[in-house]
Amino acid sequence: MNKISVGTISRTLVLFAALLNQFLTISGKNPLPFSEDEIYNGITMFLTTAAALWAWWKNNSFTKAAIAGDAYKEGYRLQNTHKEDA
Repeated sequence: MNKISVGTISRTLVLFAALLNQFLTISGKNPLPFSEDEIYNGITMFLTTAAALWAWWKNNSFTKAAIAGDAYKEGYRLQNTHKEDA
């Protein structure tokens, strides 16, 4: 039996919610009790937070020593990858 991934289920649920929202909006009902400004501010806050967390999580090397360390680490990783292939 094929197992449906969590990603597939979550994308389907989000699509269903968006379609239901669109149908209700076309029917003249406002399913979301928010103004457009509040929605805009919420989306902007979410995107800013996501970008800040992503930038914080990634390895950001600014100094010469950190950049050299990244190059050394990448060279070490590539050497070990080739040894495993042999």
